[in-house]
Parts: sequence; C-alpha cells; structure tokens
Amino acid sequence: MLARGVSRMLIDHGYAPLLELPLANGRRADIAALGASGAFVIVETKSCLDDYRVDSKWTEYAPFCDEFYFAVTVDFPVAALPEDVGLIIADGFGGAFIRKAASQPPLAGARRKAMLLSFARLAALRAL
Repeated sequence: MLARGVSRMLIDHGYAPLLELPLANGRRADIAALGASGAFVIVETKSCLDDYRVDSKWTEYAPFCDEFYFAVTVDFPVAALPEDVGLIIADGFGGAFIRKAASQPPLAGARRKAMLLSFARLAALRAL
C-alpha cells in the first residue's frame, strides 16, 4: 500500500515510477522513478521502525540515483531516520515530500545510460 501511494505521488510530480528495479550492485530499489529531465529518484519504503533498523543496505542506493528518499507512514518515528536523506510521508492513496533529498554528485554518464536502459527494459517487459 505504501509503494502505491508513493507511486501516485511521484506521478503527480511528473515522475514515472517503477517498483523493484534491480541495480548493478545486486540490490533492488523499492521504487525507482525517472523524471522528465532524466533525473533518477530512488525511494526506500519502510513500514515500521524495525524494518528500518534491520536494513542497512539502503546506503548502497545513492550511487544509482540523483535523489534518495525514505517513504514512511504518518505514524513512523521520523526522528530515527538520518537527516541527510529525503523524506516522504505517504499512505495507500498518495503522499507528500516532507524533506528534500540532500545534494549528491551527478551520476556519471555511463551509469546514467545503464540505469536508463535497465529502467526501460524492465518497464517494457512489465507492459506485456
């Protein structure tokens, strides 16, 4: 439900979201979204505090996106999340950007191309 609400919100903001995008480092982004400018956003959804505490792989997503966000529900204790990543509060129907993602170096051209190809191929396969 959380991923659905975040996806709806991203669409409202001009992004094309895709769930469970595999990354070149073997990880899989909960939500990857492509903006009209070619910018990549990765959103890691966390359903509860324990889900966040046992998952440290989210730190490996930054090299594959222009912006990184956590998406949580309104009752999530957001003080437990790092302050240098973006924050989205959402439910099954939509969401809102609460905190803008921190600036990070732009993706290298080769990595952006690889991400675009991976994104496009997965989207096309799911369209069948």
